[in-house]
Amino acid sequence: MSLSRRPLQLPYTSGHQLFELVRTQAHPVLLDSGQFDSPKISAPFGRFDIVSANPQKLWRTSSPSLPANWQDLEPQRTPTDAACAHLPFCSGWIGYLSYDAGAWFEPSLPRSTQTEVGLPLAHWGYYAWALVTDHQAQTTHLVGDYSTDFAQQLSTQLAQPKAPLAKDFSLLAPFRSNMDFAAYARAFAQVQAYLQAGDAYQINLAQRFCAPYQGDTWSAYLALRQATPAPFAAYLDLGQGQAVLSLSPERFLQVDPQGKVQTKPIKGTRARGRTPAEDAALAQELQQASKDQAENLMIVDLLRNDLNRVCQAHSVKVPHLFALESFANVHHLVSTVEGQLTPPYALLPLLAASFPGGSITGAPKIRAMQIIDELEPHHRSLYCGALGYLDDRGHMDMNICIRTLIADQGHLYAWGGGGLVADSECAAEYQETLVKVGRLLQALDPEFAPLS
Repeated sequence: MSLSRRPLQLPYTSGHQLFELVRTQAHPVLLDSGQFDSPKISAPFGRFDIVSANPQKLWRTSSPSLPANWQDLEPQRTPTDAACAHLPFCSGWIGYLSYDAGAWFEPSLPRSTQTEVGLPLAHWGYYAWALVTDHQAQTTHLVGDYSTDFAQQLSTQLAQPKAPLAKDFSLLAPFRSNMDFAAYARAFAQVQAYLQAGDAYQINLAQRFCAPYQGDTWSAYLALRQATPAPFAAYLDLGQGQAVLSLSPERFLQVDPQGKVQTKPIKGTRARGRTPAEDAALAQELQQASKDQAENLMIVDLLRNDLNRVCQAHSVKVPHLFALESFANVHHLVSTVEGQLTPPYALLPLLAASFPGGSITGAPKIRAMQIIDELEPHHRSLYCGALGYLDDRGHMDMNICIRTLIADQGHLYAWGGGGLVADSECAAEYQETLVKVGRLLQALDPEFAPLS
């Protein structure tokens, strides 16, 4: 069997269709830009899909302390064929860090053993090849180290008609929250007490939903992406009855091989309107909302501070502040913060300095996280962690795992949260947590009621 590193162009095919060809192999992964044939339901700003399987090695841990071999994940800056220089991933690590892994980088945070949800604190696979689709250029390439036999098999499969997908997923009971409104109101009151005491300026509070299920979580993911296409979505089959179904609209960190860093925090949400006029009015209301702008600015300042810990002096800038981005079920206020790393552009120190993303903790970050741990009934697991890739050439792109479901031993878990400040109103904030996940959960549980 011969191996090739020359990029092989294949028929233009979306990532979710390519995933069908490898999903029975070990630890298949899809990083999904949420593109569809119809632009009306495609995610804004999405471009690349990345598919792979059969990782050469796995890096999995639930250690409460930073593992000694953490540096194994740092890209080695391996040169690759110039023909795939325009593609974001050719080979490298794909995986996640859970929110609770934040204790690795800050000794004052509580250390979790992840007892409620059984996913490891971190899971990464080293993938030597990938199928990469560029929806802008309308191309698909097989890249990395791949066998010529595998390439021929893929070419043959892509030339054949596609069989209809089996629909073999169902919930066995409705989604139930770990906080009813009364419990949320008690936690809200405690948050307000901390804010009034000056412990923090903003605290993110979330509730968790859970439902038992049977069948294929890939079918569930297809229903979710149809309902809420997102530019930083992903499906990871972790094996052993575990999977990640992420429909995230938020970029955490992107780095190019020249060390340019970008983060795009979301803070500020409105539901989409039922008519074009109502939708436009809600979008305008969000853009003009001083409270949402103030919350967004708090997080922008937090992230500027995080990036300044590792970026070149005076390189951290905010090219876009309070931009409106509209998704299937919500409008968001999104800002863009950029910086420049110093050579040799190490990625892991940046990840450690910034993790977890400030948009889902509050400010100041460490105190907010301590309060979150005190008030939320369960550990967050992967929710509000980060998922993505570390390419061998030095590319990195990670989402923030909001709008993310976890499948673990026959149960699906999902979370909805929001940032609380001193002038927040309890009922409105509780409703926002439902709106954020309502369309997702309704795709699997039509009786779920996100609106009062």
